[in-house]
Amino acid sequence: MNPLALEVADILRAWAGRYVERSRARVSWPQHKVMRAIERCRTAALGRHRDRCTGCGKDFGFSFNSCRNRHCPKCQTQSRNRWVAARTRELVPLEYFHVVFTVPHQLSELMLQNKRALYNLLFRCVAATLSEVAANPKRLGAEIGFLCVLHTWGQTLIHHPHIHCVVPAGGFAPGRTRWVRPKCRGFFLPKDVLSEVFRGKFTDGLKGLFRRKQLAFHGSLAWLAESRSFARFLHTLHQHKWVVYVKKPFGGPEHVLHYLARYTHRVAISNHRLIGMEDGKVAFRWRDYAHGGKKRKMTLAAEEFIRRFLLHVLPKGLVRIRHYGWMANRCRRQQAALIRALLDVEAAEPAPVSGDQDHGRRCPICGGAIEVVEMIVPRELARWRTSRRRAPDTS
Repeated sequence: MNPLALEVADILRAWAGRYVERSRARVSWPQHKVMRAIERCRTAALGRHRDRCTGCGKDFGFSFNSCRNRHCPKCQTQSRNRWVAARTRELVPLEYFHVVFTVPHQLSELMLQNKRALYNLLFRCVAATLSEVAANPKRLGAEIGFLCVLHTWGQTLIHHPHIHCVVPAGGFAPGRTRWVRPKCRGFFLPKDVLSEVFRGKFTDGLKGLFRRKQLAFHGSLAWLAESRSFARFLHTLHQHKWVVYVKKPFGGPEHVLHYLARYTHRVAISNHRLIGMEDGKVAFRWRDYAHGGKKRKMTLAAEEFIRRFLLHVLPKGLVRIRHYGWMANRCRRQQAALIRALLDVEAAEPAPVSGDQDHGRRCPICGGAIEVVEMIVPRELARWRTSRRRAPDTS
């Protein structure tokens, strides 16, 4: 990559301070931490380390340390590759469907004010919808497994919460004695049925959260705190279409890995989409999917760019990649082995995703593993880490 190419970190270093000063909306502590981490990532502020090959002994010199924040555009490649590599042994030789669940934009502001509660509700409703519709004997009549990935952004950085699901084609028959395949190749579950069930479950979940007083209503949404107003709001949601998109299936595990590598550890905007920053404005590329995915250019004031970027900072500890059904963490490997037995196939070694799984950690000379032989951390950062380890857990 061109070392002079514009990065999100450059925009934050130039404009984050002014944005915080001028911002009428309160900038939360998690948002402050994300901005600070991205600004300092791979700079002297976080210290440096020296790498050496364990095979030939070549010394690769010092490199600056990474922030490892999950919102940082530069820190996701290694995390993504490690995660994908761990999944390769769990994939089964089936076709895989890509299903996307989206909520109406009328819910955007409410979800921004209640991120933890409503993102968790979104996951629960998506999982319950897929499992319930698939278990219906009129549809598939099987127990399915799937993974879900939360994305909260659109191409122009607006708040657009949706969940991407990767679903193997088929499921266990009752008793798990045989594998049930979809009745028609290339067809999984009817999207209109999925949309209707999903809408019903989500609105019911909203009612429950409201009754238990677990929703916050601030600013322009203060009127929703009154029960009749909230009931009218829920009624309007039924008048909008809840989009569920079911893509045609991709092939076996090698295609799934390419998909996972693209979607699982993505952030709101990657550095390669940035075009330039000039006169307090930021230009970036985006795809207009409403018009055939055409590539377009958008220019925003730097402070507006930062505001939109910060919309997608997730609450601390919120898990954005989740597994359900027979793909749940506690039983995924055992159930994958059972599926192979039912299908009478051997466990195949999936093709690697583009780029080596250990990209950046293998010696280009001998192929040996690269390890850190020296770590230098700034004194103030070392003291902070020590105090963090000693501090009692109050969470």
